[in-house]
Amino acid sequence: MKLKTTMKEVARVRQTLVGAVMILFCMAMSSAQTVKGTVTADGQPLPGATVIIKGTTTGTSTDFDGNYTINADASSTLVFSYVGYSSQEVVVGSQTTINIELLADNKLDEVVVIGYGTQRKSDLTGSVSSVSAEDLTALPVPRVDQALQGRASGVQVTQVNGAPGAGTVIRVRGGNSITGSNEPLWVIDGIVVGTNFNLNNLNSNDVQSIEILKDASSIAIYGSRGANGVVLVTTKSGRGAGSGKPEVSVNLYTSSQFLPELPDRLNKLEQIEFTNESANFRSAAEPFPGDPSQYPDNDWVDLVLGPAPIYNADVSIQGATDKVNYYTSLNYFNQEGIIKSSGLEKYIFRTNLDVNLSDKLKTGFRVNYSRLEQDNALASFSGAAFGTLRTQPVYNDDGSYNGFNDVVGSPFSNPLANRELNTNETFTNNLLATVYLEYSPAPNWVIRSTFSPEFNNTKQNRFNSSQSPALLSIGDTGQGSASVRTTATSGWNNENTIQYSSDFGEDHSVTALAGASFQKVSTEIAMAEAFGITSDATGFNNLGNSDPTRAVVSSDFSGFQIASFFGRINYSYKDKYLLTLVGRTDGSSRFAPGNKYEFYPSIAGAWKITEESFMQDQDIFQDLKLRASWGRSGNQAIGPYRTFGLLTGANTTLNGAEVPGVTLGRPSNPNLKWETTNSFDIALEASLFGGKVFTEFNYYRKTTEDLLLDVTIPRQTGFNSQLQNIGSLRNTGWELLINSTNISTSDFNWNSTVTLSSNDNEILDLGGVDFIDIVVDPIIGSGNTRLIVGESVPSYTGVRYLGTWKSQAEIDASGRTDPQVVGGSHFEDLNGDGIASLEDAVVLGSPFPDLIFGIENNLSYKNWDFSFYLQGTQGNEVYNLSMRNHYFNRGETVKFGDLRNRWTVDNPTSDIPRAGADSVTNTLPNSEYVEDGSHIRLKNVRLAYNFPVDKMGLNGVKNATVYLTGTNLWLSSKTRLIDPEASNFGRSNIAQGYLSAQYPNPRVITLGLNVTF
Repeated sequence: MKLKTTMKEVARVRQTLVGAVMILFCMAMSSAQTVKGTVTADGQPLPGATVIIKGTTTGTSTDFDGNYTINADASSTLVFSYVGYSSQEVVVGSQTTINIELLADNKLDEVVVIGYGTQRKSDLTGSVSSVSAEDLTALPVPRVDQALQGRASGVQVTQVNGAPGAGTVIRVRGGNSITGSNEPLWVIDGIVVGTNFNLNNLNSNDVQSIEILKDASSIAIYGSRGANGVVLVTTKSGRGAGSGKPEVSVNLYTSSQFLPELPDRLNKLEQIEFTNESANFRSAAEPFPGDPSQYPDNDWVDLVLGPAPIYNADVSIQGATDKVNYYTSLNYFNQEGIIKSSGLEKYIFRTNLDVNLSDKLKTGFRVNYSRLEQDNALASFSGAAFGTLRTQPVYNDDGSYNGFNDVVGSPFSNPLANRELNTNETFTNNLLATVYLEYSPAPNWVIRSTFSPEFNNTKQNRFNSSQSPALLSIGDTGQGSASVRTTATSGWNNENTIQYSSDFGEDHSVTALAGASFQKVSTEIAMAEAFGITSDATGFNNLGNSDPTRAVVSSDFSGFQIASFFGRINYSYKDKYLLTLVGRTDGSSRFAPGNKYEFYPSIAGAWKITEESFMQDQDIFQDLKLRASWGRSGNQAIGPYRTFGLLTGANTTLNGAEVPGVTLGRPSNPNLKWETTNSFDIALEASLFGGKVFTEFNYYRKTTEDLLLDVTIPRQTGFNSQLQNIGSLRNTGWELLINSTNISTSDFNWNSTVTLSSNDNEILDLGGVDFIDIVVDPIIGSGNTRLIVGESVPSYTGVRYLGTWKSQAEIDASGRTDPQVVGGSHFEDLNGDGIASLEDAVVLGSPFPDLIFGIENNLSYKNWDFSFYLQGTQGNEVYNLSMRNHYFNRGETVKFGDLRNRWTVDNPTSDIPRAGADSVTNTLPNSEYVEDGSHIRLKNVRLAYNFPVDKMGLNGVKNATVYLTGTNLWLSSKTRLIDPEASNFGRSNIAQGYLSAQYPNPRVITLGLNVTF
């Protein structure tokens, strides 16, 4: 009886406990909630990340797009983790959407964008350089390409001038073509925008990351478009913005631009002395007789150039929920140029949207609209600094603008009058968009299709007043002119891909991608020019107010189409041995039938050495990877219709009257085909000392064949030359990247980045000839630039300058038969024929540096950040086009300060030619024109303070930063024109490194504020 009672009590207690547990379980379940979100890294979705409830085994992992769903109660803590990334913990609370961005604790585990996808850097078999949003925002620049300088090994970025909106020249591992473009292919959010996209249309603050694809394995997926490298730009999305609430960011900055260091020039008295001395030697009348003080002293640099402001404001709003993420921004930018008639005003709107329609279907779009309003400079730095003597009056005695140069005896262009009377402006509207649909029929499959239209309309208005003082000074009235030029470009791009990813057993992993791409672009140009305008009242708005017999009307049309089919397989065995196979076939309308299509394959492999058993007991290398790749890529290298003959206008006589007609102005060549580049790359990547140091070394070799060059053909054909596929060239080089964490404490951090690279460019064949002369400047003529087998593209050539003739006896003993004069230029007669000529020309230098470097240091102490960045080159030469006028010409233009030490009777040992010697000696392209282009520039210095918003009680403010930056603060260079990066011929492949006093790169001081709510 007692036993039964005890058993009943035990049963009752058990029932009570079970009931209590059930009640507690129901209470727990009733408080549980569904939490969704996205896990990202480096702005990209992170598939396979682990999400677990802390203290339990309950968890899940993210899908291909980085999305996850988990049930957790309000008091739970979610732990987000991924190999190579620092874990993060978040208390659920009332949140139903939690988006997380994990930070890499190892460079090899960063996620980078590749062609048509993303990949961990540790899984890459190709060479990819990355620039993050933090790197871009640290340097407030209006164009993203300006922020790339020195930040990616193997990538040479040159700022050719400092005009508002001016672009850069970019060479990825050297130039592969002579006549074709050597600029990399730009791809923005998957949209192929080509090599000449105007990056002013893009707000740099909208950019999340930039990846530069450099070797054959990474660029082969872009086939004929990728031979010069590919730059992938990814803009921001709402991923990682927070817990579903909109995040608003405001970025404001204002800058002051100041004139950089200017070249040393003769002052007024020194210039008068030189000009008179030159005239006396030539037995001409002195241009400046009498007391020098009677002549004006106008520094035209001060009149034309001066400090100028920059204003920038952009605001963005972004957010994410379990269904939608979005990013929208507005940007206003206004830069006045340091040349007072120049400037750029920009308005940019962007909106990015991604929508999960279901667990399998996703859609979204990217839209970027920009409006650019540019004032093109009506004066030049070259003209202000060197073209006009200080003695030239700005105004006449009656107060009107002066327009006549008494020293030269001809009219001159008065920049102050030009600024008041003339107009040169350009307006551009650009719409770049893409819309996509992505479907995942099964967990391992992703099907994606995009359609991307682009519309670009440009209008340039020019007006030259009939009241120009240069015209009035010679009584030439009613000679105003005007022109209106419009360019309309439209195009579309359609990309279609299907991707399959799967693991087979424990050791094998495969990702396969196949796709097709189609693109069409057309451009229409119309231009009308009017002359003989007698009134300035209507300017360019009424071209009919002119002489109709002198009107010029022209138009043009061009277009091209490309169809491509591509595939890629990534295979991994034990996450230790990696293999990538890529193939792409491109077909282009630019070539004739039979040559339209070309196939571009590549193969790459990588070995994760630290995954081997023999590396497990060492503590030096956290990661060590060896990789190599080989592949082919192409370059279309020609414009549309170059395979056809060209019809040009020509007049003929019919029935005794002259009538207009056309004739064949260029021979056809249906055999033209793609330039092809074969590339080999081998690299070693390492993460050392617990991830505190990351280094990457690359060696590459690229050979380009079937170069497209103009070849001399027999004159009986009726033509002088024809474009043909001949010749080859090679680029060989190496790259080194070092990232290091020097100090890391709770209060103080110091990180450094060093990039070093070198490229050797060599012509292997020019179709059977040893060299080809190139004329880059019609004044200097031929002989200064050549394409030479065994040398770089280009090579500077000319005769050697040996100084000055010190005596008549030296001239007589030389055996020279060409005219010479004591104190005049002494050029080497290399072949001993008694005459210095282009037959004596030698190679004088190359624009290619032996070394390109960038050094960046980032330091932080509590709430303070400080960084400085140096970049430069070593071992390159520049060609100073100004030297002809300065050393070897008359005194009608301003001279370099060097000429204070010129040859005179009282200074007979000088090697600088005497004033006026050019009237006797013939000046040839010579070694004095070629100068050392090595330089080091303090590109940027930044000091920032991050407000402790939590401690300050600023509710609703997530972060706030105020910063002060300085750009181009210091430059060490040996060139007489100071800035060796300037380029007189912009992006020209052949005419690189030519200086002629371009628009200066200003020193810039910027004060900015970033606030996020």
